[in-house]
Amino acid sequence: QVELVESGGGLVQAGHSLRLSCAASGRTFSPSAMGWFRRAPGKEREFVASINWIRTTTGYANSVRGRFIISRDNAQNTLYLQMNSLKPEDTAVYYCAAVTTPQGGYDAWGQGTQVTVSS
Repeated sequence: QVELVESGGGLVQAGHSLRLSCAASGRTFSPSAMGWFRRAPGKEREFVASINWIRTTTGYANSVRGRFIISRDNAQNTLYLQMNSLKPEDTAVYYCAAVTTPQGGYDAWGQGTQVTVSS
């Protein structure tokens, strides 16, 4: 069983940066991919960024491309999201997720960390 724990959220002013972390634990943690999602107040959860765990190829939502950077530390089983030039519309609960089965699809989720960007 995989456990994902996010950290690094907080309150920042627009234009500033934050780095989120997602620590993964489990007997045999070997995902094929991991990603970040977010849910803003009153909105549905949306994709933010993803990374292939082995090839490290990445993907981003148009709204964050050029501002956010997803990365991972394979040895530490940790996923990161560097968020730069934050905007008030980035305010949301951010979740990390992992694809852990051959069938695909994100099947392990963290509890989320709140990011609030003030104008």
